[in-house]
Amino acid sequence: MNRFTLKRPTTGICICATGPPWLRCSADSARRFARAIVMPNLKPPVRTTQQALEYRERILQALPPRTAFEPLMTLYLTDDTPPEEITRAKLSGHVFGVKLYPAGATTHSDEGVTRLSRCFHALEK
Repeated sequence: MNRFTLKRPTTGICICATGPPWLRCSADSARRFARAIVMPNLKPPVRTTQQALEYRERILQALPPRTAFEPLMTLYLTDDTPPEEITRAKLSGHVFGVKLYPAGATTHSDEGVTRLSRCFHALEK
């Protein structure tokens, strides 16, 4: 029988906020996983690459010393996300996708996408 062991896999999603519970969530994820797709659930949302990189740094600073963990950041997609922002995100080396929430569908989604066709200009990047 063939067998393999995942020593520190990637978690499919890590929804983060702010405050002490968020700090525990980040450290807990880092103990079990080598990396995580991070989808910040903040008000205001993380809409720019700069905001994502700043939030990434907060995650890294919240971890115990010498913790090997890679947050794979995402941006909050809106009807108005410019294509240039998608390019900046890609070039950053730390932003790996967008978080698409239909407007009004869940917590903090009021600035979400109202019609997918309004995002085509950004998604074509």
